[in-house]
Amino acid sequence: MININIIRNNIEILDEALKKRNSKIDLQKIKNLALEFKEINLEIEKLNQERNEKSAKIAAYIKENNTSAIEETKNQMSSIKTKIEQINSKLNTINTELENELLNIPNIPDNSVPVGKDENDNVEVKKWGEPTKFNFEDKPHWTLMTNLDIGEFERATKITGSRFVIYKGLGNKLIRALQHLTLSMHEQKGYIEYGMPVIVNRESLTGTGNLPKFEEDLFKLTDTNYFLSPTLEVQLTNLYRNEIIDEKILPLKLTASLLNFRSEAGSAGRDTKGIIRQHQFYKTELVNLVNPKDSFNALEEMTLQAESILEALKLPYRRIVLCTGDMGFSSAKTYDIEVWMPSYKSYKEISSCSNCLDFQARRSKIRFKNSETNKNELVHTLNGSGVALDRLFAAVVENYQNEDGTITVPEVLVPFMGTNIIK
Repeated sequence: MININIIRNNIEILDEALKKRNSKIDLQKIKNLALEFKEINLEIEKLNQERNEKSAKIAAYIKENNTSAIEETKNQMSSIKTKIEQINSKLNTINTELENELLNIPNIPDNSVPVGKDENDNVEVKKWGEPTKFNFEDKPHWTLMTNLDIGEFERATKITGSRFVIYKGLGNKLIRALQHLTLSMHEQKGYIEYGMPVIVNRESLTGTGNLPKFEEDLFKLTDTNYFLSPTLEVQLTNLYRNEIIDEKILPLKLTASLLNFRSEAGSAGRDTKGIIRQHQFYKTELVNLVNPKDSFNALEEMTLQAESILEALKLPYRRIVLCTGDMGFSSAKTYDIEVWMPSYKSYKEISSCSNCLDFQARRSKIRFKNSETNKNELVHTLNGSGVALDRLFAAVVENYQNEDGTITVPEVLVPFMGTNIIK
């Protein structure tokens, strides 16, 4: 959530930021609500002060035994109380409207983020490895999975519907191996592993910025306040919602791996084959809660950590910095990591690492006691895929395929797989 003081005092900054994001929001309406809220609050403060003054007068009148003055003052206080209650009701209505408006304002992009309209204006900042080349006609992962009997699409559609897959035999073993590898590598770098529920509540989703703006992308459980988790960023960030963290334990580096669920609203016709874009998918997540002074260093470290998975698997990738028009709602700066996919003859996103600054922490009330100022301050939150496991599965299968249709198991996965080839 945006600091309301920016709207009150520096609305031009926010207006410029929203233009860079191609976001159309009526800021003047929000500013008017904020000013009205402030004015009414001041009026209530004055009335409370007046009531306190009259209460003090009653004490004096009691000592003087001035019965008529006591009664008159009590009537005046009763009138003030009624007025305060009426104004408070109006204040609560304005506050609710103001909060709802604020919840729909995206984060302000960092000055280092390139300005652009869409994904075409993203900037490549790093490339690792060379795109895989074959001296035979290579196959897409969905064909390889079917031919090797390690995944089923038709039966998944029969059981559930489109955009689902069944992993089978060595296919299921491979997805587990990738999960084990990612968690092990993150643990070695100081991340604490968690086992999380797949169901989250509305407050948690609001805290990370998934609600109220993106409800259509979520799977909601009927007649409840619960949703299927769209990303483990929600659970890991909300671990410390409404808490004041001891500064000594910062940074907090958290990881988990679990199934996630998205409706993929608006993605009709995109990546319909294979396992690149599904309703249910595995992902290992990274979340950092840090002292504000450390957040951009933490973003670089987190991104390198996600990249280390691809390097361990010797998969070619590139890193891009997202432009202002392509950034996520809660992010101030985002790096996307894209792995080389032979079937697409291009790179596909496999991780997105974002610094949200205090945007999520303000919504979730995640603070720490600053030893220098001796005040409670908002932490900075960061999140990143470490990494999307179904896409990693597809990348391994495609990049490690052989001419005879088998798949060589990457060396780093052999201890988890118990074999060096899938055939």
